[in-house]
Amino acid sequence: MSELFRRDPRAQWIARNRLHPLHQALSVGPVYGPSGLLRKNLHIIGFIGPNGLKRIDRSGASGGMDGGSRRSATAASAVVLPLHQIAEPAFYVLVVLDLVSGRLNGHDKDTLGLAQQLANRDSGGGAVVAVAFGELKDQSLDTAGVDRLIHLQGNAYQDYNPEQRCDDLKHIVEQLKPQQILLPDSINGGGDLGRRLAVKIGERPACGVWKLNDDSIVCRASAGLRDITKPLTKLMLVMEECYEPVSETRHESIGLEKSTLSLVNNKLSDHGKISVDPNAIPLAEAGFILSGGNGISDWPQFHHAASVLGATEGASRVAVDDGNMPRERQVGATGTWVTAQVYIAVGISGAIQHMQGIGQCDKVVAINTDEGCDMVKRADLSAIGDSSEILTRLVEMVEQRQQQNNEGVVNE
Repeated sequence: MSELFRRDPRAQWIARNRLHPLHQALSVGPVYGPSGLLRKNLHIIGFIGPNGLKRIDRSGASGGMDGGSRRSATAASAVVLPLHQIAEPAFYVLVVLDLVSGRLNGHDKDTLGLAQQLANRDSGGGAVVAVAFGELKDQSLDTAGVDRLIHLQGNAYQDYNPEQRCDDLKHIVEQLKPQQILLPDSINGGGDLGRRLAVKIGERPACGVWKLNDDSIVCRASAGLRDITKPLTKLMLVMEECYEPVSETRHESIGLEKSTLSLVNNKLSDHGKISVDPNAIPLAEAGFILSGGNGISDWPQFHHAASVLGATEGASRVAVDDGNMPRERQVGATGTWVTAQVYIAVGISGAIQHMQGIGQCDKVVAINTDEGCDMVKRADLSAIGDSSEILTRLVEMVEQRQQQNNEGVVNE
């Protein structure tokens, strides 16, 4: 018999097709070409290319539940990104972070990506300085593109205090003399603070910046219907997706010493938070959404869970078409595009239109009986089981926590 090694064409085709259900099982171990040379898998998570940059697998095939995915995740965690260091910056690019709930959101990361682009223009040598007010919980500043960090914290920054923050930024600008100042043009404080700072330092801001072209910028105007090209300015309020977030390098994120900042006698006073109906918040602006789909069998329980959690209600197209939810609650490309910090999908399999609508959500939680559905693959956290039982237990836990907090207040 011939001693030639015979290959299975179908097995080779499955090994090349990353979306095939058997791909992970057949792609384990080294793969050799016809000449006997080892073939490198360019799509594996954490693969370091010839330029030394880590490549990212965006296919979604690595999010499965099998053992091969766990091995890939372990390999990815062992990859160390190249460190980007700037000992003596030639200039600074200042970024003021929104830090919703003390963490970086997508808008912050896009702004830092644009700041790094500005810092590395021409001959480079610039450093990105991030300013954080109040509580800072995020530990990923180095991988988001922060070279230097100024963290202002204390009781004065726990409440709404735009005058104090604006005065602090004025002192920081005078001290560092940054080449550019970037703030997210958002409803989370960046848009308001940026316009206040513009008046404070006498700079005309460029609002709605979404693109950088050499020495010019492109701004959205007329409710997004027109694009205006302007020269590169010092103070810019940038939109989401203005630039790709930093993902292939680590930065030092060195803390900078700040000069003594004086407290400002605020003209505005914060009287605390007031309770509002979560469903009165527009779906596109809601930060916490509980969304129901075809897997919901007890809709009164769903509404009760949303009320206890304090979440804005959403729904899939199937739930709306069946008459279980009003049309204005539909989430997806054919409904409302949402940007929630936390999006809980209950009984939603994950049609492509729905996945497009939640693309900008920060954290996605899936509750579903099908562990192989697209929503579970997309989710950051999944609970596999009956939605009624899981919601019942979730409501009990929240009510117990609320009761404990109320008893603690009474005892004090």
